[in-house]
Amino acid sequence: MHFRGLLVAGVTAWGLAAAEPTLVERLGYPAGSRLLIINGDDAGMCHTANVATIESMEKGLMTSATIMVPCPWFQEMADYARAHPERDFGLHLCQTSEWKVYRWGPVAPRTEVPGLIDPDGYFWHEVPQVYASAKPEEAYVEARAQVKKALAAGIDVTHLDSHMGTLQLHPAYVEQYLKLAVEFDLPVRMASQATLEKNNAGSIRSVFAAKGIVFPDDFIYEDLKDEGKGVKAYWMRKMATLKPGVTELFIHAGQPTDELKAVTGSWRTRSEEFEVFTRDPEMRALLEREKVVRIGWRPLKDLQRKDRKGK
Repeated sequence: MHFRGLLVAGVTAWGLAAAEPTLVERLGYPAGSRLLIINGDDAGMCHTANVATIESMEKGLMTSATIMVPCPWFQEMADYARAHPERDFGLHLCQTSEWKVYRWGPVAPRTEVPGLIDPDGYFWHEVPQVYASAKPEEAYVEARAQVKKALAAGIDVTHLDSHMGTLQLHPAYVEQYLKLAVEFDLPVRMASQATLEKNNAGSIRSVFAAKGIVFPDDFIYEDLKDEGKGVKAYWMRKMATLKPGVTELFIHAGQPTDELKAVTGSWRTRSEEFEVFTRDPEMRALLEREKVVRIGWRPLKDLQRKDRKGK
């Protein structure tokens, strides 16, 4: 995907920003600290995902989760989030429904988002199908409806991200992502600068920052499928080599239940990620040994709103 020309107006030079305090320092930590957000994607997708997410947040290392509002098990996760306002819950904004037999569709009125609906009445399976069939404005209408439904359900939304990256992989959709972040005054998941530059989109971070939107310094994403010797070995290696700054990683917490096996062929990886970040003492010991500070998204939300209020 190419992002040439995306929202270039008002972009500040990176050199000018270099003298500014780092995000770590703005959050009140010493320069050079390594802060880590461990986010659980796909909360609300199914009951198994909810059970695993809750256990990982209560007993494991997960520090936040993002909820899929259109999914059948949204209400269970919304009830938990409302009953536990101390937990950090963002929204995993959906314009796709990728599984073969377990599907979902729009929250917004169907007449307002016809391009997001496939011939079977659900969201499209893949992101390119969305881009080919829908208008970016429809993605905004649907995402906005999801945010409004979550807020009405009593969820204290801490941040936004995009399921399968739909709102982050096309310039016209990134504009909608920024529009939502500004409208609801929420921080967002953001690709690393290196990833953006590979896609001719090196200015995006500056554009979002110019609008007062806060996002982590780094995001572990590109080599997630390159697990090499296995899920645990991959994540242990990544955690031992974290950069200074605020890094976000995401996992899909699950347990090897019949439900999850029927939903997705990735059930094994999801179950292994759950084990590593919830029950594995070696991962916990590694983070402690490396002096990695785990944080949620709420400090970023509070910082963003404090800074925007002060302007």
